[in-house]
Amino acid sequence: MAAAAMSTCLLSRGLSGPCRRDSSFPRTFASPAPRRRLLPASCKMRQRGLRCSASSGSRRPQVKKASPDRPPSIVVNGEGEEDAALAESVRTADREIVADDSEDDDSDGVVIDVENQNADRTEASDSTAMETNLAIISDTGQQLSGIQVEDLMGMIKNAEKNILLLNQARVSALEDLNDTLSEKKALQGEINILEMKLAETDARIRVAAQEKMHAEILEDQLGKLRSELIQRSGTEQSEQSIFENENIHLSAEKPLSYQNSTHFLNEELSSLRAENVSLKNDIEALKTELNSLKDTDERVMVLEKQRFHLESALEDLESKLSVSQEDVSKLSSLKFEYKDLWEKVENLQLLLDKATKQADQAIVELQQNQELRKKVDKLEETLEEANVYKVSSEKLQQYNELMQQKIKLLEERLQRSDEEIHSYVQLYQESVNEFQDTLNSLKEESRKRMLDEPVDNMPREFWSHLLLKIDGWLLEKKLSADDAKLLREMVWKRDRGICDAYMACKDKSELEALATFLRLISAPSSPGLYVVHIAAEMAPVAKVGGLGDVVTGLSKALQKRGHLVEIIVPKYDCMQYDRILDLRALDAVVESYFDGRLYKNKVWVGTVDGLPVYFIEPLHPDKFFWRGQLYGEPDDFKRFSFFSRAALELLLQSGKKPDIIHCHDWQTAFVAPLYWDLYAPKGLNSARICFTCHNFEYQGTAPASELASCGLDVQELNRPDRMQDNSAHDRINPVKGAVVFSNIVTTVSPTYAQEVRTAEGGKGLHSTLNLHSKKFVGILNGIDTDEWNPATDAFLEVQYSSNDLQGKAENKRAIRRQLGLSSANALKPMVGCVTRLVPQKGVHLIRHALYRTLELGGQFVLLGSSPVPHIQREFDGIANQFRNHDDIRLILKYDESLSHHIFAASDMLIIPSIFEPCGLTQMIAMRYGSIPIARKTGGLNDSVFDVDDETIPFQFRNGYTFLNADEQGLNNALERAFSHYNNDPQSWQQLVHKVMNIEFGWDPSASQYEELYSKSVARARAARLN
Repeated sequence: MAAAAMSTCLLSRGLSGPCRRDSSFPRTFASPAPRRRLLPASCKMRQRGLRCSASSGSRRPQVKKASPDRPPSIVVNGEGEEDAALAESVRTADREIVADDSEDDDSDGVVIDVENQNADRTEASDSTAMETNLAIISDTGQQLSGIQVEDLMGMIKNAEKNILLLNQARVSALEDLNDTLSEKKALQGEINILEMKLAETDARIRVAAQEKMHAEILEDQLGKLRSELIQRSGTEQSEQSIFENENIHLSAEKPLSYQNSTHFLNEELSSLRAENVSLKNDIEALKTELNSLKDTDERVMVLEKQRFHLESALEDLESKLSVSQEDVSKLSSLKFEYKDLWEKVENLQLLLDKATKQADQAIVELQQNQELRKKVDKLEETLEEANVYKVSSEKLQQYNELMQQKIKLLEERLQRSDEEIHSYVQLYQESVNEFQDTLNSLKEESRKRMLDEPVDNMPREFWSHLLLKIDGWLLEKKLSADDAKLLREMVWKRDRGICDAYMACKDKSELEALATFLRLISAPSSPGLYVVHIAAEMAPVAKVGGLGDVVTGLSKALQKRGHLVEIIVPKYDCMQYDRILDLRALDAVVESYFDGRLYKNKVWVGTVDGLPVYFIEPLHPDKFFWRGQLYGEPDDFKRFSFFSRAALELLLQSGKKPDIIHCHDWQTAFVAPLYWDLYAPKGLNSARICFTCHNFEYQGTAPASELASCGLDVQELNRPDRMQDNSAHDRINPVKGAVVFSNIVTTVSPTYAQEVRTAEGGKGLHSTLNLHSKKFVGILNGIDTDEWNPATDAFLEVQYSSNDLQGKAENKRAIRRQLGLSSANALKPMVGCVTRLVPQKGVHLIRHALYRTLELGGQFVLLGSSPVPHIQREFDGIANQFRNHDDIRLILKYDESLSHHIFAASDMLIIPSIFEPCGLTQMIAMRYGSIPIARKTGGLNDSVFDVDDETIPFQFRNGYTFLNADEQGLNNALERAFSHYNNDPQSWQQLVHKVMNIEFGWDPSASQYEELYSKSVARARAARLN
């Protein structure tokens, strides 16, 4: 490459550099004779498939030689010397390349060793190399031949397969190496020849360029003379004659041969340039081939090393073979010894068998002797007993005579006693008869009183099961709607008559039970409201988030307050069926409209936590609720719009007349427009609609055309004042439709109700909520205090209460053992976090709290997982980082049991949510004596009040809060909590005692819902009367 670059530099200097000719240089040039064509320098390597691009078969143009009488080199102002120096540098670079190649060859120790050991083969290789060089230099253009690389690879594979042929492969590899070195030397010689030709061509190009420049100068001078003569055209005749003489003289000086020489120089210059380019290509191709030869040398070295390894492996195998042969000889001697020993063992075995038989016979005889000895002993004992009996029989006879005398006396006394007892029995019978009459009268009076009082000692499951049985008879057409209504009201009042009737006919047939129930029908007054919840979740059988807890908790609280509550949910394939009591399918099938036709729905009934529940199973080919999960399907809009209509169809066909239909979140928001547009005109018009949105982040929008599947009028509802999405006019928003069509709209906390009425918190619905603000209210959720109770929690190591906090310390020690945390300092504060790792929950603040807790000297336990892949990966990395740490533990999954343990063991619980509609975690934490550290947003702002906030009454202060969702705000709250815990333990215990006694049950929330229900029903009844 260096030689090619230098040649290019020489050519450019010869063509473009300035050229001035001495005045003594002759003006005429001889015509150059034709020059023979140079052969291509690159040629095909023998049997290696390597070709140089310069020898592609294209012929080079003929380049003519200059005349022999022309000087070989011309020096013009020192330029010739510079060109000669550059040519010399080219030759020096070529020599360095050859030297480097020879050094590489000499550095190969294996090649030198082979040459020393195989002199005859080296001489043959040298002669072959000489012949190759002569062939390259000659003009015949013969191509070289050699052994292909594939042959080498084949020999190597044969060497691996057959160790016996290893020496032959070694000889072949050495021969190929010698041939390769010969080719390398021959190619280097050819490169040198081409470099010399290139230098000669460059010199000729420079001469031709200088001659051309001289011709151009002469033409310029001639033009100047002509212009001067033209200017003098009007002068004297003598001047004209002088001009003519000069013109003649110049014409004589410029013969035709000069013009031909100029034209020839141009042609030769072009041919020289083309030949120069061809030579450069040849050099590049040769160097490429030389590099490939170097690669071949390296591969030969690799093959030699592999051969050496194979030889060493062969020697190891031979040594092992010799050792194994020695072992075989030893083994043969051992076999003979084994046979001798085996014969001895067989002899000993025969002797042992004989001895064993003799021993067995001796044992049998000994046993017979012992049995005879026992019989003799028994006979002796019997003889002694006979003698004693003989003596005692005489005494016994005397004793019998005395006893007969006593028996006679006793018989006389017994007869007198029987007479006295008979008289007493008569008196007792008279008293019993009198007592029985009194008891019967008391029972009758008690029965009459009990019939007028409700039964309070039966569990809620009993009454729910009774209601479901009555509704089943109604749907199966075994009972009229009016009779079912009267029986439901009796159950509603917990009438003892229906309770006794059910218990009496429990073992009877269904027809006998139905007849017994019909005899009880009367017309009592309704004691409360009839509420039906239609929801996608219900804890604990079908739960994903807080929605399921709200549906179950609110329903149980309303039921305790004397209201009739029923729940309708889809029948998922992934429900916890073991938590459903008395689950059975009804014989009746409910048909509902969808996608232009009627589809059947199978209805199941059962009780969950004492609540009557209807499970709807659509018999649709898409198997809407047999997907292995509750949400997250691409057709969720169709699934839940179908369910909403099927639920209303169930209410219509069963003849129910609820006072309130309560639907939840976007999944059942379709109930509101369906009820008023389709089912109220059909007769299902007794109810008021209540809609609760648990999180306005999820609104279930979809293309408007999909609303037609459930039978709603798209044109009528896709309007700005109805169900049209506020941000996309071609989409339907179910949550907006429920807000517009419901009589009551609620959300899960007062603060969140204010936040969603702003542009930031309303997620596009703030204008709609402000328009319907009169029916929109926020009610703080509660928790199930029966499930979340540290005094009865079966998951805990030790149960405890606010009056006995020692159990909390025991649970702290237990979770440290369970998770492998340090127990060196029992008083070290523990910070817990139980959450889903989603952006809403402030994952960046949770991560910061972990490290800050460690800096403050505490322990941190996190339980939760993330549906967001990059967040899950990030916390997986943190978990791996602290896998064996004494004070940090991350459990990245959902574990119900472990969540109870963390609530009980933690001293503090961190809840840094970006937004939180309600939040139940802070309530559960306080129920278990864990102080919440929470951001002031949504339901957290309505339930956690800062200990240091003097604007809050002291009795309501229960935690630590911060406003801004940044690390500084979190640090402030966390540091204040740690300072309180470490510096004032007594005050901290008082705070724990206080928060455990705060009422976070459902009673306050149920009371507010009851008030909303009652006012809405009263307004509806008043409207009907008017």
